[in-house]
Order: sequence, then C-alpha cells, then structure tokens
Amino acid sequence: MVVNPAVRPKVATTGLVIASAVVFMVFALSVTALAAAELPLAMKVTVGGVLLATVLVLALLWGKRSARRRTWVADAANKWRSFNNAKLTSGTTTEVTLLSVDAVQPTGAWVTIMWNRFNHIQPAWIEALPEPLWPGSVLLIAPDPAQVMPSTPWPATYFIRAADCLAWAPAEGQQH
Repeated sequence: MVVNPAVRPKVATTGLVIASAVVFMVFALSVTALAAAELPLAMKVTVGGVLLATVLVLALLWGKRSARRRTWVADAANKWRSFNNAKLTSGTTTEVTLLSVDAVQPTGAWVTIMWNRFNHIQPAWIEALPEPLWPGSVLLIAPDPAQVMPSTPWPATYFIRAADCLAWAPAEGQQH
C-alpha cells in the first residue's frame, strides 16, 4: 500500500481505541476471575497466556504506530528545514499547496493548487517531477512573471515548470 507522505500518520483510530478498551477490561476482569475460579492450573495458565498475548499484541501495535508518527514528524521537520533553506537561497519564490492531484500523465499532472499568500485556488498543470505529487504538499516555486503580473487577471490555468519547483514539504508538518 502506497502511503501519502504529506499526511501525518494516525496513532489512534476508533477501532484501535475500542479494541484496546475492550481487551483491557476483559483482561482486568479475567485476571480477578481466574484467581478466584476453581479451575485447573493448566487452564488458568492457558487463558492467562492468551489474554497476556492479546495485550502485548495491542501494545506492540500502539508502539509501532507511535514510532511511525515520530519518524514522520522528524522527516517533516527535515523537509521544512530544507524548504526554508531553499526559500532563503532562492530569488523570488512563493508557496502553493497541492489541494488535489486530478490526473497524472507521463509528462506531468493536472492539479488544483492554492496560492498560500493570496488564498486563491485554481487548476494548474505541473510538469513531471522526480518525486510523485501528493495532495497536502506545499511546493516552493519560482513564479512565472509572464503568467502572474500585478493588475492583470489570474490565468485560467497556471503552468508550473519542473525547474521552477524548488522544494516541497508536508502542509501538516509545518510549524508556525
């Protein structure tokens, strides 16, 4: 399964929280019930082992999701450092957020972008980049003065050359 690197991974989901609560309650009630029950020792050990294994599996799942989240946050921070460095070392730049990737073709993709500074949403064609495009990505681009000029209307479709894409970072990882 391909995962969008621009979206922060979830640690807790409704199903996992409910499953954890149910398993915790069953485990807590079973431990006290097993101690009081007059069952053979082998049965108590077997039931206790199954319950303990279930708790450990859930704990490992929570740990794996937490580790994936920490890794994503660290990667996002690195992307934003690179993004900000590119902004400082480049000339005139602007940020656009990819709201959707509508149609991917071999030479590029039709996307919907939002100009972050102007809060303007419009369709755009972006030339193929070395990395895939993901909704939720913020692109640092060198704007084309022939397409966007003061006192002229916005173009119906903005064309983004691959060479004008200087950096990208996930919008969810941006620290204000």
